[in-house]
Amino acid sequence: MRNNDNIWKMDFRKSGNFMMLLLLLVFLLSVSFAVSAPSAPVITYSSNTTYTSGLVNRSIDAKGTITTIVMTATQQDYKWKAYVGNVSGTLALADVNGKAIYDWTSGTPAGEVYVSRFSNINWGSIACVNQASIDAEQTNISMSSSAKDNINNTFNATNHLGFNVGVIPVSGCRSTATYLNGIAQSMSSGATFQEILLRDTSTTTNLVYAGLINASSSGYNNQKYDFQIIVGENESSSTPTPYFFWVELS
Repeated sequence: MRNNDNIWKMDFRKSGNFMMLLLLLVFLLSVSFAVSAPSAPVITYSSNTTYTSGLVNRSIDAKGTITTIVMTATQQDYKWKAYVGNVSGTLALADVNGKAIYDWTSGTPAGEVYVSRFSNINWGSIACVNQASIDAEQTNISMSSSAKDNINNTFNATNHLGFNVGVIPVSGCRSTATYLNGIAQSMSSGATFQEILLRDTSTTTNLVYAGLINASSSGYNNQKYDFQIIVGENESSSTPTPYFFWVELS
């Protein structure tokens, strides 16, 4: 009993040190579990463009003739819209109020641009898209499951570059590559502008488009961009579908 009493007394006398160690451990654990996530950027509007076709007049065909013609047309696809542009920013070690103790200005941007119809993405629950999420997104924007230009048929590759969303590694997701100078890219890990489909698993179906940043690369019209990204649209609605944007620099 006396030995036990001595041990208890010794521990009690050192309880101040014990509490300091306990507080330090709690602090270290809180730092370890802090997960970085994409941030909301400041967006500056630059321009908007669309394709308009011309009317063809065949008034030169003589009376009583049979004219054989082959018609080729480009029709604007209202199931989609696109965003292209450039990214700049700073990597910072900052507090909850945005006050930095140190930062690193990014000369050549790298990372990802994220776009989603949903504003409340849980970035700690990001994973590759699944078929249920694609089906739900197509239904929500009135995109037919049999359309050749739907999400399911557009994102038909899985061989994109691997990357991280915060600390979550991503690879082998449904993906595609947008065009360079009007010419289709062969989707591979080396494609210039790669786009990947993700989902927020905490809600099971919330879809996120991810565009990999490729700094100052020739884009769809041979102009220099850091990213190109296409997103689904409801072609039967008179109101454009709103989207939310995030950027993660690396």
